[in-house]
Amino acid sequence: MTIQGHSPSPLRFPRGTAAALLALLAAGLAPAAALAQGAPGATTVGPCTTRVLEEPARRAFACTGGLVFEAEAAASLGITLSGEDAPLEEIGLRSGAAWIEDAPAPGHTFQIRTPHAIASVRGTVWAVDVDSGATAVFVAEGQVAVAHADAPSRPVLLGPGEGVDVVPGAPLEVKTWGAARVAALMERFGR
Repeated sequence: MTIQGHSPSPLRFPRGTAAALLALLAAGLAPAAALAQGAPGATTVGPCTTRVLEEPARRAFACTGGLVFEAEAAASLGITLSGEDAPLEEIGLRSGAAWIEDAPAPGHTFQIRTPHAIASVRGTVWAVDVDSGATAVFVAEGQVAVAHADAPSRPVLLGPGEGVDVVPGAPLEVKTWGAARVAALMERFGR
């Protein structure tokens, strides 16, 4: 993992999103108990404890407020911090995939921002996959609101088994994903 910068004071994403950016190359998801402070190979990154997972290679994060996520080893992501002990508010995922498990506390919001989309959790288990031309979002449990990055006020709502491919300039179409596509995504996270 490469850490390029960390600060509790605001920095800017290239798109102008206010953030304290922690640039990471990361991947993975594991149970929070496996990431406890002091566990072999665990390190602290902002409000998260993180460790490397293998087969497939990824990095797992367990964060304050109950957020647990994994990112592929080659994923490029940034973490938005609102304060030293505050829960994460946003992950900026520039490339690669992440698997997220979150049940936000009342009043706490969490989202993933990609170059193409903004996905906001409603208490769920879900995945986001980013490449140079599109962002795919899939929901395993719960609900996620997804919008184009340049039109955040016009989201679609995804439920279990549903996904959306966010392509700049194209309408958002919620679809039930086929078993093969879901299995290929799950395999990337050892599931």
